Amino acid sequence: MIKQLVLLILLLNSALFGKNLNPMLLQIYKGDENLTGWVISEKFDGVRAIWDGANLCSRNGKIINAPKFWTENFPPFAIDGELWTKREDFENLYSIVADSKPGDEWKSVKFLIFDVPSVKGNLFSRLANLREFLNKNEVKNIEIIEQIPINSHKEVKKFLNSVLAKGGEGAVIRDPNSPYINGRSDKILKVKKFLDSECEVLQIYNGKGKFKGKMGSLLCRDIKSGVEFRLGSGFSDEIRSNPPKIGQILTYKFQNLTKNGKPRFPVFIRFKKEL
Repeated sequence: MIKQLVLLILLLNSALFGKNLNPMLLQIYKGDENLTGWVISEKFDGVRAIWDGANLCSRNGKIINAPKFWTENFPPFAIDGELWTKREDFENLYSIVADSKPGDEWKSVKFLIFDVPSVKGNLFSRLANLREFLNKNEVKNIEIIEQIPINSHKEVKKFLNSVLAKGGEGAVIRDPNSPYINGRSDKILKVKKFLDSECEVLQIYNGKGKFKGKMGSLLCRDIKSGVEFRLGSGFSDEIRSNPPKIGQILTYKFQNLTKNGKPRFPVFIRFKKEL
């Protein structure tokens, strides 16, 4: 009877979360935070997804068409994580996840979990609920991301460098005693060598020299700040031969901002792809 009641509570919480999908979002690590009791993990460059207890959804609430064999025996409560294949494989992963007719390619996709929003308690308690479920049920594609205690900013830097050396994207640090917070939270931070943002293409400039007859650079406007800047690095020859369209949204990285708020050394990463 007690187990049935607990399951009912989980289902109700999961249903409520699914109906009002508003996932926890990361803020940026500054390097002056008090990290007492915090934990760190790798930041996986995948597709953010939430299993609401019945459906797999994107961070925007759109249903992701995962095949039934892939979600077999998934828990009847919400879990939050990243769809992932391997490092430096985002384009392939996205093509699999975005396919309206999912196939066997999904066998290579893992669901890396970093939180259980439908359960109360600290992070370790929330993940323990999922771990208990996985121990009692055969689920092939769900893995819980390891959360490692940290004590200093020096340890954050060391961990980040180890991830980057393996071809990873960055790290995530968080306060495990914080509850799951809907929306942007200063209790969970992304740590990267480079900052990243999104921009809109305003104008295309023709190339010179080795890029003659192709795209040279772009005039872009940052989506958040509205600052306009030139973007000319990070493009493949294929993209230069087939440049983006005016109004298209790109993701780019940069070192920091100038005193005028412009991104310093901006580099193209990819075209924005969002489910």
